[in-house]
Amino acid sequence: MTVLVTGCRGRVGSALLDLLHAAGIKARAASKNPADLSPPDGIDTVRCDLSDPRDFETALDGVDSVFLYAEPAHIDAFVSQARAAGVRHIALLSSSSVLAPDAADNPIAASHLAVERALAAAAADGAFEATHIQPGAFATNALQWSWAIKSGRAVELPYPGSHSDPIHERDVAEAAFAVLTRPALHGSSYLLTGPESLDFTEQLTILAEVTGRAATTAAVTPERWKESVAGYIPERFADALLSYWSSHDGRPVTLTRTVEELTGHPTRTFTEWTTDHADAFRP
Repeated sequence: MTVLVTGCRGRVGSALLDLLHAAGIKARAASKNPADLSPPDGIDTVRCDLSDPRDFETALDGVDSVFLYAEPAHIDAFVSQARAAGVRHIALLSSSSVLAPDAADNPIAASHLAVERALAAAAADGAFEATHIQPGAFATNALQWSWAIKSGRAVELPYPGSHSDPIHERDVAEAAFAVLTRPALHGSSYLLTGPESLDFTEQLTILAEVTGRAATTAAVTPERWKESVAGYIPERFADALLSYWSSHDGRPVTLTRTVEELTGHPTRTFTEWTTDHADAFRP
């Protein structure tokens, strides 16, 4: 089996490469900029910009399975080329946001949903099997607070009491590894969560305890927060985040045991994630 792993500059993709290599499974590391990759010895690299269909034929040549990031721009072309190349299985890194009632109109969920639908349609036609991996909130989202914590400033949040289910990227990679290597798991959707529902204040408390750095919260209005992120978060995405945080303010999220069921070990806690990434929050 040869597995094409897209998005290998990302934390999940790079961790998955390590797992495949350790298991002796042939993998091909794909990225828009493959020269920037440092995969394990023996793993080939290939250019695969999911927004450029000209890359697809070479990237997919000889591939049996694909770990795919959700880029909808040319998903129909990707599906067509995967079919032509004889790909048998595509595991999509999707998002739990696709399960929301307004997913099609939500800019965060819509791209994942579009790719899920394209793969599902191809699978229904017998092109290949499609599996959807749907994680909730990545624990790595906390890295956006690193600058404030390192500089001793309070983290400005419009909804400090908003809950999420932070999941370690390693757990997502191990779940993907299970899905890719066990045919009995193909063709389903898997909702992944972290083991705890934590609000932002609780996450910052854990960060402070583990790193030894002050990690305090400053409540701000949604309007103030939007202004502070206007330079790098488009308004429609900012509005979608605010809507999500508002809907989970003071409301714990529902958790699953899917990671444990797929991997055979308990899901890593946010404290474990913080321990693994503590240096990112220290000067």
